[in-house]
Amino acid sequence: MTQPSLYDQILDFSNRANPYPLYAELRRTPVSRGDDGSHVVSTYREIVALLHDPRVSSDQRNRPDYPWTDEPAGPGLPPFFIILDPPEHDRIRRLLMRHFGPPHDPDRIVSLTSDMAEVVGKLIDNLAGRHEADLVDEVAYPFPVTVICQLLGVPREDQPRFRIWADTLITALDPTTGDFPARQRRRDGATAELGAYLGELADADRDRPGNDMLSKLATEDGPEGRLSREELMSNMAVLLIAGHETTVNLIANGMLTLLRYPEWLQRLRRQPELSARIVEELLRYEPPVQLLTSRTALDDIDVGGTTIPAGAPIVLVLAAGSRDPDHVSHPDVFDPDRPDNEHLGFGGGIHYCFGAPLARAEAQVALPELARRLENLRLVSDPPPYRPNPLLRGPRHLPVRFDSVAPGPAVRGRERQPAGRQLHHV
Repeated sequence: MTQPSLYDQILDFSNRANPYPLYAELRRTPVSRGDDGSHVVSTYREIVALLHDPRVSSDQRNRPDYPWTDEPAGPGLPPFFIILDPPEHDRIRRLLMRHFGPPHDPDRIVSLTSDMAEVVGKLIDNLAGRHEADLVDEVAYPFPVTVICQLLGVPREDQPRFRIWADTLITALDPTTGDFPARQRRRDGATAELGAYLGELADADRDRPGNDMLSKLATEDGPEGRLSREELMSNMAVLLIAGHETTVNLIANGMLTLLRYPEWLQRLRRQPELSARIVEELLRYEPPVQLLTSRTALDDIDVGGTTIPAGAPIVLVLAAGSRDPDHVSHPDVFDPDRPDNEHLGFGGGIHYCFGAPLARAEAQVALPELARRLENLRLVSDPPPYRPNPLLRGPRHLPVRFDSVAPGPAVRGRERQPAGRQLHHV
């Protein structure tokens, strides 16, 4: 029987708990081949080059096996911006950013910090009187869901409805769950259903606008006008899902790592101001997004001694690149004190993660509060059970034990450095 490629071994769920030895082996050949024909890129320099190369497309409609239909993304629903190329990507991203961050709304995320602290505090309060908890189900998941619902203007009580669509969309990203055309059709169907729900909310906001992103995008015009209703439906769908799914993993991976490095857990407990450095190292060491699979070569591209032919699918193994020993010293050591911590935790180039400031802020609030308030915190099992998806890698559950829950809150009154200023972009 033929030995599966290293890439296919990485996709195998049996290696989900620790793919890093496979990543190290993968880096010996900067560009290798998966069994599906993908060109798999695993070294830092080569990944950064491709993230900035205009010959690499994020628009999956450029793939030869794209399942073309008359309505490729559901009934009249266009692709969301993160899988588009310029100029469409740039226009939509600018319109979305007007109501999310700098330069038009620089304080939106920072202004949410006290609300984030209150949400985390209440979730931890719910653990009082107990000695065991699942940090995923009871903190890491409900926290970012609550925040993104508040930010976008989605009723929190509707979470059971959009969780079904979110699970379908996340599963469609997983290359182990079927061939590419079938996964695209599932993704497009879920996007259409979730988009229709958000379209109804946007219609109501036009009559009663609020201060949330959905209201502003539905009612306010900028120099480039506003998104069409269909563009609004599609892009709010991806922001709703991406706005919490990756942060769940960041917080869960973060607590797991801190429990494996108890000296850092104790330092964070005593010095919550270390949270920014700890989060940056987590994004390098245990990133919530491990792989980018939605790239296609538009032309022949020479990289790492290999020619990637036009039309070939490209996989960028971000987690392998961030641990490349040619880029960072002692890459397999968790060390928040390391200087000049440039990583690929949020990708790079024009598709640098839209929600990076929000994810950083949420993790910088949640991790120190969990470290401070859960006394004598320890793992129930190591490794914990993992989610099946190899792209969005994180614990499915994180059962822990603790002696007691300390009173809170401590974050609310503390000034924070605005998230996202600790790192150079790639």
